[in-house]
Amino acid sequence: MNKIEHIGIAVKDLEKANKLYAQLFGEPHYKVEEVASEGVKTSFFKVGENKIELLEATNENSAIAKFIEKKGEGMHHIAFAVDNIEKEILRLKKEGFKIINEIPKQGADNKLVVFLHPKSTNGVLIELCQEII
Repeated sequence: MNKIEHIGIAVKDLEKANKLYAQLFGEPHYKVEEVASEGVKTSFFKVGENKIELLEATNENSAIAKFIEKKGEGMHHIAFAVDNIEKEILRLKKEGFKIINEIPKQGADNKLVVFLHPKSTNGVLIELCQEII
């Protein structure tokens, strides 16, 4: 793993959250993107070398809608950049981590993504991201 790619925060109202975080960071978001396959609309902020991803559910059956219903708004996941997502999946499986989606899928911000189940990571949802070239 190379670095923290971004931190994901689940929000009920993306427009309202964008205003709040723009005030907090002193800069507006640089990108809004919908990932229809995941039922989510995302917004990205650059904070120094780091990124913050806000996630709003676009349907009541999405993982974000279920997360907010169960836990409320707040930190949803930490994403780490990797050079070779397939290699990392194999390595982490051998180490005993449970992978939620073993086949990488298209995520936001031009990334292939997989998620590690929180039951195998002390309650934290971990996302692995590989830049699509």
